[in-house]
Amino acid sequence: MKSLMLLWTKLAHECAGWCNNTSITMDCKTVRGRSNHEGLSFLTITLPSFGKDFEKSLDLGMVDRNLFHGFAWKGGLPKFLSGFLGLVFDRTSGVLLDDPSIDAIRSVRQLTLMFGKMHLPCSPERVAKAFAGYIECEQDVRRHDANHELAQTAEFGRIASMLFWDVFKHVDRKVYEHDLVPKHGPGATADRLRSNAKFRQHTWPKRLDEVFPLAEYLIPNYSFVEELEDVDILEPGAEIPVRVISVPKTLKTPRIIGIEPTAMQYMQQALLPEILACLKRVDYLNSMLGFDDQVPNQDMALEGSLTGELATLDLSEASDRVSNQHVRLLLHGHEHLFDAVDACRSRKADVPGHGIIRLAKFASMGSALCFPMEAMVFLTVVFLGIQKSLNTSLTLNDIKSFQGSVRIYGDDIIIPVDHVESVIEALHSFGFVVNLNKSFWTGRFRESCGREYYDGNDVSIVKIRQMFPLRRTDATEVNALVEFRNQLYWAGYWSTCAYLDEILTGMLRHYPMVLSSSPVLGRQSVLGFETQRLDEHLHSPLVKGYVLSSRSPRNPLDGHGALLKFFLKRGTEPFFSEDHLERSGRPQAVYTKLRWSSPV
Repeated sequence: MKSLMLLWTKLAHECAGWCNNTSITMDCKTVRGRSNHEGLSFLTITLPSFGKDFEKSLDLGMVDRNLFHGFAWKGGLPKFLSGFLGLVFDRTSGVLLDDPSIDAIRSVRQLTLMFGKMHLPCSPERVAKAFAGYIECEQDVRRHDANHELAQTAEFGRIASMLFWDVFKHVDRKVYEHDLVPKHGPGATADRLRSNAKFRQHTWPKRLDEVFPLAEYLIPNYSFVEELEDVDILEPGAEIPVRVISVPKTLKTPRIIGIEPTAMQYMQQALLPEILACLKRVDYLNSMLGFDDQVPNQDMALEGSLTGELATLDLSEASDRVSNQHVRLLLHGHEHLFDAVDACRSRKADVPGHGIIRLAKFASMGSALCFPMEAMVFLTVVFLGIQKSLNTSLTLNDIKSFQGSVRIYGDDIIIPVDHVESVIEALHSFGFVVNLNKSFWTGRFRESCGREYYDGNDVSIVKIRQMFPLRRTDATEVNALVEFRNQLYWAGYWSTCAYLDEILTGMLRHYPMVLSSSPVLGRQSVLGFETQRLDEHLHSPLVKGYVLSSRSPRNPLDGHGALLKFFLKRGTEPFFSEDHLERSGRPQAVYTKLRWSSPV
């Protein structure tokens, strides 16, 4: 706590220097006093709430008295950070100034939102509340499924067919011809198989076998068919449920995700690349749907902040509110693809404190198909809203005309401002919840995919993700602090970086100047990198510093499982590690190692 408060104070003084040396004496006193009284929650919950209210004020064009709860007021502004706020809003009326200070906007956001996404465990009460929210969300999905109007669902199907017919037709044929290559991921599974152990599966759901015969996907070829005698075919009632867990998101609430069974994830990964490849081959879909590149969304948010013509919408619990019925409508008319998606969809979930429940949602985060399916559902509903706004039946040419003004990336949605009300209404009618606190369309503030803009100016901030390290052996925290320092440097907070450099130099001893591509834990600079000696063989520059090191757990694999791993490998690059048949999976620990390494 002391380190975080000192960091806030150093940064506040530097921000004040950017903003006409505005006074921050009382602000520092407030942060110190309330942090001592309220604890870490003031920095990680209360301050971020202040920051979100500030963003909403920018969007409204004035400071609303219903915002900034828990802070005292003077005139038309909260007392806290009033020196900065007075450069953005009129001190008496609270109305947005005609020419607000961009530095002040960035400073308020940096000082209030910096600690909002720290990877810290929530209290047991907050975790239990999040699981209860998961159950409540499931009930909401069921209620909306029961209340869908026939005309509404029919029009959803028409728009979906216009958008995705060719895509689904191609993947449908791939499924029919068993021309798919499955894949195991590195993460955890509901049946607790890890890395190499996944290539020796001993269970296979009967539903899955009806679409994906295990003889086609669990062995290298039919000469190993006897290995299938040990595989247990699970009846629907005996299927392994999704294991629902919480992972750190904010100190206010954790993120709830689902860990899929090995067999389900294995075949989801077979469908995923085919769907994504087909979507990217269609020009208008490639421009409207993003899966691995956030830059187009960020560029459109910048454009929206400058012109005011594009809105950025954010959905709450987006993945958990996509109903299985939505996906059924989406895939209607493509029998083989629908059967495949349905077969590798888990129907039950094991929720801590609530037992095993049957799922109405399509899938939680954790399913490989969750991201693309939700994006296609959202795009379809967006065009339903636009269609209603235009009061005409959309054609494919009409849809193509929206390239450059409609884009979906996860739950980040960008649409023309003219159709905001109709699109929000359409999203609500399908059971989705628009987070109005993170959606912007009336002012000049826009936010999408981790970047924020005001009137064409980048006002994005740098966030710290971990607590300060206590010693060099706290490898994760040391790495996070080095990354935070370097991000602050490129954001222009050089005085604060000097303070962090003192801490890191004292902790690491060897802390050289390096480029961002270097594996060494070092400081980045506009001056480039330093050279301490040359490699005697390659004559390339070297520096002495600490490098993150880890080792995968021991997990030997041989026999038909090893051969299957070879055949399922994607791409032409060799396996990452030569001993991948002996060790595999995510390392259980990370540590720092002092060595000579490249600074570039």
